Amino acid sequence: MTSPDDDKAGTPPGAAVGGVVLAVDPESADAPFRQLRQQIVEAVERGRLTPGTRLPAVRALAEQVGVAANTTAKVYRELEASGVLETRGRTGTFVAESDMRSAVLLRAAEEFVEHATASGFTADEAIATVRDVFDRTT
Repeated sequence: MTSPDDDKAGTPPGAAVGGVVLAVDPESADAPFRQLRQQIVEAVERGRLTPGTRLPAVRALAEQVGVAANTTAKVYRELEASGVLETRGRTGTFVAESDMRSAVLLRAAEEFVEHATASGFTADEAIATVRDVFDRTT
């Protein structure tokens, strides 16, 4: 007799980080990189991963979620570049302080406004588009 857990044998359950479980669904159409990145971003945005929360080392997280270490490293690098995470040398990788995240949002908004105005959109049109995107994704 088999149990429902038998179907999951050999599949890493995920990594518990600050009360959040990060996991990759091999059946998903989204690449593991995108899944992992999105889970971290959403957890930070929703306050489930708070500033100062330490994330596992690259290799440890990779093993726990069942992806290549290069995939995890790429997620960390991209999220560090966008201000969501910060690396403190040998101490590890942490959720960045909120002021840094605000600065990243401001930079993204400035780039968006630059692109929108260069394409001939008004502020009202650009804002309406952003609201539409938020409505669809939240």
